[in-house]
Amino acid sequence: MDTILEIKQLNVSFKKQYALKNVSLSIQKGEIYGLIGRNGAGKTTLLKSIVKLIHPTNGRVSLFGSSSEKSWTTALHRTGSVIEIPVAYDQLSSWKNLAYYCKLRGITDETKVIEETLHIVGLDPTDKKKFKYFSLGMKQKLGIAIAILSRPDFLILDEPINGLDPLSITEFRQMIKRLQQEQNMTIIISSHILSELYHVATRFGIIDQGKIVQEISKDEFDTMGQEYIVLQTSQVANASRVLEEINQYQIKIVANDSIHIFDTSNQINQITTMMVHHQIPIDGIYYQKQDLEKYFTGLVQVETEEVTHD
Repeated sequence: MDTILEIKQLNVSFKKQYALKNVSLSIQKGEIYGLIGRNGAGKTTLLKSIVKLIHPTNGRVSLFGSSSEKSWTTALHRTGSVIEIPVAYDQLSSWKNLAYYCKLRGITDETKVIEETLHIVGLDPTDKKKFKYFSLGMKQKLGIAIAILSRPDFLILDEPINGLDPLSITEFRQMIKRLQQEQNMTIIISSHILSELYHVATRFGIIDQGKIVQEISKDEFDTMGQEYIVLQTSQVANASRVLEEINQYQIKIVANDSIHIFDTSNQINQITTMMVHHQIPIDGIYYQKQDLEKYFTGLVQVETEEVTHD
């Protein structure tokens, strides 16, 4: 699989304060990478570093295999981005804004490209309303239209869902999936709300205080979001051996006295019988479901506490 973006040990500091600390991640062709973090966690700084709006203190950014400053700059021609706020000309309509950027980028067959692009993002090609009168959702759509006008291979979006109403969020998700599936774009999207990206991203990077604290795939999140059984016992080692070897359950030991058992359905009675048969004491057994937002919040809170103690 082709690597679109590779970042290694990236640091960005301002006046001896680190905004990014030893950030390493890679994004493969076809992925929709969700960059999740609270406001001020370093999301925008990271995205700006990728497109050279901010110069890293040290570390390495490689786009499409670039190995030098020159090749990195060249690779940016294959990248589209909307970082912080959409930028367009206030006095121009969607069509006229795109016409300007077509000329700027030397895009031929202007009419066809503009019409297709506006349809992709869900804007009316015949609407003559000026940009300054657009709603927030329309501004976001035009910003993305400008970013994808040249049909980039890699699209970077910074908090694009921020402030959108539920209908606009649904439309945004559909658009992102179309860009990935129909235009073959690889995409990175930042947000401070996990649930906003859960339905579109294929992989997630959780950033806090300038550090990537965890990367997790959509499949792993789906497993965590499933209902599971919590088994509390003083004999965790024996219980886990029985569960794995005899019934081949998928389990995770989460404490000295607690096991999470996945891929189960109404099997508490069967597991209880199994434990009794092998003389393993049960201190508690019940169903539970992971709340992904609570998981994310707990993860960054733990990281913050660890940093505070250092």
